[in-house]
Amino acid sequence: MNVEGREKGKNLERECDYFHMPYGIYEQYFKRMLDFVLSLAAIIVLWPILLVVAILVRIKLGSPVIFSQKRPGKDEKIFRLHKFRSMTDERGEDGELLPDDMRLTSFGKRLRNSSLDELPELFDILVGNLSIVGPRPQLIRDMVFMSDRYRQRHDVMPGLTGLAQISGRNSIGWEEKLEYDLQYMKKITFRGDLMIILKTVKKALIDREGITEDGIATATDYGDYLLKNNRISKEIYDKKQKEAQQLSTEI
Repeated sequence: MNVEGREKGKNLERECDYFHMPYGIYEQYFKRMLDFVLSLAAIIVLWPILLVVAILVRIKLGSPVIFSQKRPGKDEKIFRLHKFRSMTDERGEDGELLPDDMRLTSFGKRLRNSSLDELPELFDILVGNLSIVGPRPQLIRDMVFMSDRYRQRHDVMPGLTGLAQISGRNSIGWEEKLEYDLQYMKKITFRGDLMIILKTVKKALIDREGITEDGIATATDYGDYLLKNNRISKEIYDKKQKEAQQLSTEI
């Protein structure tokens, strides 16, 4: 993160050091209702696209068509996030999966860049595991490395998109991304959510921005980022990775 980004993160941190309380009646009573109605409407309208993408994934990448992964949701309750598969199952001679960048095909890249791989998350919104707008659900192995303050982001429902996603997605640093999540939680309003939705549509459909970091197949894990930048020791890194692995197997 550059100097400007660090200063921006510090400013956000000073503004967002708080425990979340619902801001108003929209967040308390209407946000979930709108999530349900809008996700159901989107599924009804977009089902031909869902079907076509599912068929293409089956032809190009094989089965399963849907990729699911455990993520921490509201109050750190673990749920399964669903996406269209974008990688192959290619393995090396040792039987282990090849690195992500070797398994991500040109079709998979186009799927991610168009954000069409995210469409199955509409069903996660429908059942109440996800909101349309909220802090993006990170991996369990990211959560265990977060400070108690950053883990406050789990006090609200995670979202399909959020303030961090319209502010740079994975092109911004980890701390800045987490600070945007806390900033969003400070004042959740209908107007704010609508602005985020409209900007997300513009970025995904008009600007055609991808969801991955420049030059790599997937975003860097938070723990890897902290270790690489000497923010934690290898001993703590290994301990937290074991904690994440244990949480994943227990649930």
